[in-house]
Amino acid sequence: MELGYQDWMSALPEELWDVPLTDLAIPGSHDAMSYCLDINSPLVRSESNLFRLLDRLFYCFTRPLIFKWSTTQDKSIEEQLSLGIRYFDLRIAHKPNDPSSDLYFTHVIYTHLTVVETLLSVATWLESHPREVVILACSHFEGMDDKRHEAFIRSLKKLFGSKLCPRKQSDLTLRSLWASGQQVIVSYESQAAARHQELWPAVPYLWANQRTAQGVISYLDWHQDLGRPDSFFVSGLNLTADRAFIAQNPKESLRTLTFSNWERLREWVEEQMPGSEPKSLNIIAGDFVGPLPLCPLVIALNQKLLQKNSSQIKTQMAVN
Repeated sequence: MELGYQDWMSALPEELWDVPLTDLAIPGSHDAMSYCLDINSPLVRSESNLFRLLDRLFYCFTRPLIFKWSTTQDKSIEEQLSLGIRYFDLRIAHKPNDPSSDLYFTHVIYTHLTVVETLLSVATWLESHPREVVILACSHFEGMDDKRHEAFIRSLKKLFGSKLCPRKQSDLTLRSLWASGQQVIVSYESQAAARHQELWPAVPYLWANQRTAQGVISYLDWHQDLGRPDSFFVSGLNLTADRAFIAQNPKESLRTLTFSNWERLREWVEEQMPGSEPKSLNIIAGDFVGPLPLCPLVIALNQKLLQKNSSQIKTQMAVN
């Protein structure tokens, strides 16, 4: 496994240490925990009654299909961190009819690993990489009432403690975070977050819901024309196939679809620019971030900020 990007934030040139994190190019993992889906687990509560019926009647047929179209990653969370991923799309839920308080990750079905044991792995990794900063985007929360939310938030605070970056912090740069010892930004897509200053609001994720690279690119280009948000936001490169396509293409999988469209997506990423300009990008997330070189592509975009700053200084000197 390539480990050249496990400390990429601390390796950035000093000129970028005072650039807001919202203006840096940051690699992200879509459905980050789908590498450990449990093929025998129940369907998530939000699936339709018709799909539940089909799954019960044709289990031997539906489960392999669910597995190969729901698996978006094949590297563990520690491996993704070491590859350079700094934004994690984490979909959290409580299993139906589960008497325990354990929470799991989901993507159509549930994971083997629990949420707490996974986040403990993240906390341990961060101890060894004290100048790396991660964004944990927690969402969905199926089967979670207020009591479960509060219990989970307490466990987040216990796990990360002083490493949590409060949402009211305005000067969010690498230099300021290093000075305060903060490494973890948790966005929390629930009203429960409002009661806790350690939790950030949901990070917008631009999802094209398209099956081809061109469909994804057209959608993201359209959003670029509208202008970027002021805070964090994600441009999702992930492809989506509808159930008709899946049924008609039994030899295909999300992996084959992603790999066959990668070259065009790669070209598009190389053309992008981070920064504060209306068409600038921030977090770029994708599938299969291990076998596909998303991390080095996105991290390299930050060099454009250096070139831009250098050009501005030269222009200013020429004017003076």
